[in-house]
Amino acid sequence: MLYLCATPIGNLEDMTFRAVRILREVDLIAAEDTRRTRKLLTHFDIHTPLIRFDENCKATVAEKILQRLRAGESVAVVSDAGLPAICDPGADLVRLAIDAGIDVCPIPGANAALSALICSGLDTTKFLFAGFAPKTKKNRRELLEELSTVKATIIFYEAPHRLKDFLAELVEVFGERVAVLARELTKVHEEFLRGTLGELIERLDEPRGEFVIVVEGNHTTPPIEDTPLDFYRKLLEQGLDKKLAMRETAKRFNVSRRDIYNTLLKEDTQ
Repeated sequence: MLYLCATPIGNLEDMTFRAVRILREVDLIAAEDTRRTRKLLTHFDIHTPLIRFDENCKATVAEKILQRLRAGESVAVVSDAGLPAICDPGADLVRLAIDAGIDVCPIPGANAALSALICSGLDTTKFLFAGFAPKTKKNRRELLEELSTVKATIIFYEAPHRLKDFLAELVEVFGERVAVLARELTKVHEEFLRGTLGELIERLDEPRGEFVIVVEGNHTTPPIEDTPLDFYRKLLEQGLDKKLAMRETAKRFNVSRRDIYNTLLKEDTQ
């Protein structure tokens, strides 16, 4: 059995009784950061052997783990904090285990994204977890433009040193929307900052700690009298270049830029 074992994201009291038992009973624990996990195990008097399983060594270590699973042993996967297999190499191991016919079992517990969402005050009936945005500006911009039409609440992770720049990019692509910054969840300095994206940028001085960004979805409704092409042409008449006009049209009508481009291309060929 491959267990996906949640660990606390800050407060050690969030460790479940079941998680402690499973970590004691398995034959091996695969940890993203063995030094950090060893401190957790010491706190709960757990002495199970550890193996490092991170982005740098996952290819070689995964096969060793699979061999032990095939031999009838049980292995628990833990992340640095929270649920494993979310924005970490545990997801790759899960796919390999499933392909090998090995059972996978969740051991639920703390999760930063959902903890931020339920305290945000934003819509929780539909939400999209986007994780960390791409590091390159081009790829990040493409992702944000794709997400700009999503009506569901959107959840991001971001490092403190990139937070203000990322919020500025969100304003450029999403426009002014209500958002919540959840900082240091479950820790001593837990904090929720609420406001529009622009207001949050002004309130941030030197961001410190771990952040979750929760942003409301796109709720704009285009005027009934305008079609996307009509709106696009009006923007051109106002002096916007074609690229910007296409982007604004896509945002206004909750469609992708590719849809706008294909419509224009179809019209030109008729």
